[in-house]
Amino acid sequence: MKRKNLLLACMCAVFLTGCGNHNESAQAAGESAASSTAEMGTETAGISEGTGEAGTESAGTPEGAETAGTAEDAGETGVEAAEAENAGTPERVGTPGTESPGELGGNAAEGTAQKPAFVFGDKATMNNNVNGRELPIYCVETEEKKIALSFDAAWGNEDTAELLAILKEHDLHVTFFMTGGWVESYPEDVKAILEAGHDLGNHSENHKNMSELSDEEKKEEILSVHQKVKEITGYDMFLFRPPYGDYDNALIDVLKDCGYYGIQWDVDSLDWKNEGVEAILETVTEHKNLGNGSIILCHNGGEYTAEALDELILALEAQGYEIVPVSELIYPDNYHMDIQGRQIADE
Repeated sequence: MKRKNLLLACMCAVFLTGCGNHNESAQAAGESAASSTAEMGTETAGISEGTGEAGTESAGTPEGAETAGTAEDAGETGVEAAEAENAGTPERVGTPGTESPGELGGNAAEGTAQKPAFVFGDKATMNNNVNGRELPIYCVETEEKKIALSFDAAWGNEDTAELLAILKEHDLHVTFFMTGGWVESYPEDVKAILEAGHDLGNHSENHKNMSELSDEEKKEEILSVHQKVKEITGYDMFLFRPPYGDYDNALIDVLKDCGYYGIQWDVDSLDWKNEGVEAILETVTEHKNLGNGSIILCHNGGEYTAEALDELILALEAQGYEIVPVSELIYPDNYHMDIQGRQIADE
């Protein structure tokens, strides 16, 4: 069933704009670069409020935000090495600390590995608003040549063990975003992911379009799977990737109230297209968005994802990138966003 769903996945063409070239000038403020896509069965991340996608994720540009480039180039505008000032740069999320009430990511249940305690940042210093639009994080401005690799887990688990083995071989940690159904079906895999030192991320309970839900329903979608993971591992998640990349202003506010950061991506591996290993490698390594602070989207259910992972890691490292989990890439607080969804540390 997983293979069929993936095979049926995205027969639709999607025009996308990612984080974009840091040096390119943006168009007039308030222009919308959102594109609606007809989804079919794998996750397609859109950025418009209420994007009606059907199941494959493809990152786009925040709705209501200025965009650089043309529709033809949408999703392909490169994120170049960001020239953020390093003076006074906030400490990254995921830095080891002392556990105390209110800290997230600690207190793993027996049999699971302890990840460094994480203190959710000061909401008063988190500015996700750009031109009246609340934005999730698509990428991060940083002088460090770091990128985050992420996997969405919403289908089977046939490839999970292989993915974990390859990541272990390279001594890398990444982020897995899981739905409630996946967590319930594969609790041992959830434990294995955490034990291997990876981020556990929230991908909602039922994989619904979050912009179509009330605030209370949004909260339920977030906290239901959160509680499942907590009961299985003792781990408090704090990273949320909306299904289909669909969000609205209210979701970002609800996420903060729940102790979560909204996470998108600026480089889609397109592994859900099942076009082969070389297609995945070329799509990622030659992506115009790929640059310091990029967040790469993959899936644990892609037909060729596991087969491509080893070569993908080597190719990215050959370009000088250090691969880290999302928690080690983003800033916990004292940040603002630009029109392309790039998280920028306040000076």
